[in-house]
Amino acid sequence: MSKPRIGFIGIGLMGHGIAKNLLSKGYPLTLRVHRNRKPAEDLLAAGAKEAADYAALARDSDVVMLCVTGAPQVEEVVLGADGIAGAARQGLIVIDTSTSEPATTAHMRELLADQGVRFVDAPLARTPVEAEQGRLNIMVGADDATFEELKPLFGAFCENIIHAGPPGHGIVLKLINNFLAQAICTATAEACATAAKSGLSLNKLHQVISAGAVNSGLFQMLVGRMLESGDLSGLKFTLVNAAKDLRYYTHLTESLMIPSLIGEAVHQSLVTANALGFGDRYVASLIEAQEKMAGVSIVRR
Repeated sequence: MSKPRIGFIGIGLMGHGIAKNLLSKGYPLTLRVHRNRKPAEDLLAAGAKEAADYAALARDSDVVMLCVTGAPQVEEVVLGADGIAGAARQGLIVIDTSTSEPATTAHMRELLADQGVRFVDAPLARTPVEAEQGRLNIMVGADDATFEELKPLFGAFCENIIHAGPPGHGIVLKLINNFLAQAICTATAEACATAAKSGLSLNKLHQVISAGAVNSGLFQMLVGRMLESGDLSGLKFTLVNAAKDLRYYTHLTESLMIPSLIGEAVHQSLVTANALGFGDRYVASLIEAQEKMAGVSIVRR
């Protein structure tokens, strides 16, 4: 069978790698390119087409993929001027790989279902490095038939394809995943500040954690890389996006009436780091935020 025509919206750090892998696997690809054209130049040179707006992209696609920042951007793409909803037709599939709000996901799904369009929540995990390698993880919220239909498409850019459950469960799984990740990162930064303030060697802290059950890839991205090279960019995810994801997570827990004492604390730690001016830096700069709050210098090497 011929591969479906893919319309792609969101050629950023993650989106570029996904689009590149779709092209290399033979999927016909149409892009919506914004003012920053540089990330799309190699894709267009490799055969991707360009659409004038979201509606035109939807008309020329069997599947539209979104890889945007969050709920406001999803709503703009779907409901805004020349949005997907205005050109939606029976049989179109919209796959949202963004980290969005569960309420937004449900609203988009219900609205587009009236037009015969399936809206699938399929957020991603891992980093832009794995995106370029075609080794992302994806969490899919869809009925069984839709999941099986889309599995070959996901296989073009993913290493691990997880069927989270029915529609809506993909984004819930992603928010819980990101809550756990940011809890580890915020606790790690606080631990570094405590060690530095007490005079404890960070190398000794790293040695003990690395040898035990507390060790994790995230700990090594923050502390291991910092001690090795002084680099705070090991985890390429900005603090403004981390705060956004934890805001969505706390909204989810509130909607479920689940106490979220740790989630709220992690969220406020990220909000504080943003307020201190670190929003456009990567998550490891939580260590810099701790330096400011604790009035301590954390040895980088």
